[in-house]
Amino acid sequence: MTNNNLMCDLETGVCGVAGDEEMEIIDLNEPTKTIDLYYVTDPICSHCWALEPTFRRFKEQYGHYFNFHTVLGGLLEKWHGGPVDPANGIFGPADVAGHWREVGEYSRMPIDGSLMIDNPVQSSFPPSRVYKVIQKNHGDDKANEYLRHAREELFAFNKNIAEKSVMIENVNSLGLDGEAIVNEAESEVGQQLLNEDFALAAKLGARGFPTIIMVNEENKGVKIVGSRSLDYYVSGLSKMIGEEEPQAKQQPALSKLLEKELLFAKEIEVMYDLEPSELQAFVDEQLKTDTFDEKELLGEKYFVKK
Repeated sequence: MTNNNLMCDLETGVCGVAGDEEMEIIDLNEPTKTIDLYYVTDPICSHCWALEPTFRRFKEQYGHYFNFHTVLGGLLEKWHGGPVDPANGIFGPADVAGHWREVGEYSRMPIDGSLMIDNPVQSSFPPSRVYKVIQKNHGDDKANEYLRHAREELFAFNKNIAEKSVMIENVNSLGLDGEAIVNEAESEVGQQLLNEDFALAAKLGARGFPTIIMVNEENKGVKIVGSRSLDYYVSGLSKMIGEEEPQAKQQPALSKLLEKELLFAKEIEVMYDLEPSELQAFVDEQLKTDTFDEKELLGEKYFVKK
C-alpha cells in the first residue's frame, strides 16, 4: 500500500436575514466563520477510520475558522452477488477483511476485519439512516458521537453495526432511545433524510471517501480526496481564508478529550506530536492513574475514562 491516495472507491463499495440588534456582544479575537467544511464519509469507510487522529486534531485546532458538516455518501447499498472490484481482488465481503486489516496496520487505528468473513455488514445504509435521524432530532454533535462510536464498534471491536440490535445498543449508549430512533430510521423518513445527503455529496462532486471540501462565501473551494496529512488540510484552509498560515488553537488537555470518547495510542500521538516511545510518559504526566483505564487491542494501546 502506498500513501499517495488512501481512498475507498465509491463505485466498488470497498471502502432568513436578521437585522442588527441594539446591543450585541462580540469577540474580535475569533475569526468569523465564513468557510463551510463538508466531510463526505460513510460509517464503514476504513480510510475514514484511519483519518480520525489527523482530522480530530484539525477540527480541534482550526475549527474556529469553519462551519463543519458531515455528509453521508452511501458507500455500500448492498452486495450484488457478483464481482465488485476484481482488479483489486474484491469479489465479496470476505475480500474486504484483508483490505481493512492492511489499512489498520498502516494507520495504526486498529481494525480486526474478521467480521466481514463471519458476519459481514450487508449495507452501510442502516447506520447511515440512524445517523440522520439522530441529527434531525438531537443535533450534529450527538449524531457525530454516534458515528464515532459506530466506527469503534465495527473496526476495533468487530460488531456488525448494520444489525438492528447493535444499532439500538449503540444509540442507547449515547443516552438516547435506541429503539425509537432505529424504528424511525427504518421508516420512509430515514431514507428521505439520507437521500438529501446523497444529493449534496453529488452536488459537491464527491465520488469517494473520505472527501473534504472547503467552500468560501464566493462558493469557491478546495477538495481534498483521501486520507491525508494535517498539512494538506491546513494548506487547503489557508487557500480559503487568504492567510499564509491559519492560527492554530492550543490542543485541548488529554483529560478533556477522554471525557468524550476512548482514544487509541495513534490518536494521542498525532494530537500532541509524540513519538510512540514518548506516549506512556505523556499519559502518566497528563492523567491521574485512578481516572482512566489502559487497555490493548490488536497490539495497540487505548485509553478509556473510568
